Order: sequence, then structure tokens, then C-alpha cells
Amino acid sequence: MRRIPLSRRSHVTGFQSLGTGLTEHESALERDFVTLASFMDAGAVVTAQPVTIRFRDDGRPRRYTPDFRVDWSDGRTDVVEIKYRADLRAGWIRLRPAFAAARDWASNNGARFRISTECGIRGPRLEAAKRLLPLRSAPIDAVLAAQTVAYAGAHTTTFGQLVDLLPAPREASLAVVWRLIARGCLVVDLTLPITIDTRVTAP
Repeated sequence: MRRIPLSRRSHVTGFQSLGTGLTEHESALERDFVTLASFMDAGAVVTAQPVTIRFRDDGRPRRYTPDFRVDWSDGRTDVVEIKYRADLRAGWIRLRPAFAAARDWASNNGARFRISTECGIRGPRLEAAKRLLPLRSAPIDAVLAAQTVAYAGAHTTTFGQLVDLLPAPREASLAVVWRLIARGCLVVDLTLPITIDTRVTAP
């Protein structure tokens, strides 16, 4: 396994427990990527440092280890490099041959190679993931949940309207709506912060 030297950026080594197993990360940005991937697809299998790719650059042997392999539940496979944009720019000349080799390797192995930066990882969707992931396994009132989904399926409504309409104390209504969103039983636009005015629909 490769060892990454400490840099000026946050170096956060650890493991994340996903529904499909444990995944190692070696930076805060890698940790956030794993959080987002597991939120977007609960069945995704995220493997750290999945393969070392050997290639030649200007006649010299080199090797490159991508950060993650993501096997999505719909059958797609991504090989992913996680980089801060500033580090990507600063090291582009050195990194480009390795990325080209990774694209070739991925293409020959039924996968897609991609680079993910903080611009694609961090934002409202990640903040939603951090809040909602722990709620996926939280207990829920089945009767209130069924009423909520039925109403959202039959009416154009917002988060706040749903909470106000449910025949339960506000705290209980809030818990049901948040947990249904976490489970994907209610749908909201996760590219924007969730507020009382957020439109809510049934899938």
C-alpha cells in the first residue's frame, strides 16, 4: 500500500463504515468523497487504492495508484483520483501521464477513470449527506410515514407544509420528513440547501 507524505493540507487518515463494508481514507477530501458516494448510492462498494498501474513515461517505468474504485449498484464502475484543484494545477505536468495510463487501464477493464476535486465533492449535497446518512437507520413512525408519502405523491408541497399538515407534534413530524428524505422515500433538490420552502415530491 502506498504511503502519502504529510503536506500543508489536512491529512486525515481513518476508516468509514459503509453499508457495504469499511473504506479507508487518507485526507479530509477523500473522507468527504466516500461520504458523498455512500449517500448517493447505499449499495455502492468503495475500495481504497484498488490497483497499482504500471506504465512507461519517456521510456522510464512508472507506477500510479488511484485513490478509489467505486462499484455502483447499477453496474457502473469508476476509478477515481481525489485532488484539491490547487494541487492538480501545480502537479499537472507530472500527473498527466499517470492519468492517461489510468484512463487506458479503466477502459480496458470495463470502468471509467475520473478526477474529483473539492468543487464536485463539497457543497450542499455533501452537507445534506452528513445530516441525512445517520437518519437512514433511525426508527420511523410507519403510519405517519405512509401518510406523508401519500400526500407528497398527490400534491405539490414543500417541506414546511408537510410538517404542518401531519397529525402529530411538530418534533415528530420533522423527524418523519427528514428520515423519509434520508431513505429516498421523499425527493428534494440536494444541489440546494434544504429549507422549509424546499419542494418535496414522492419518487
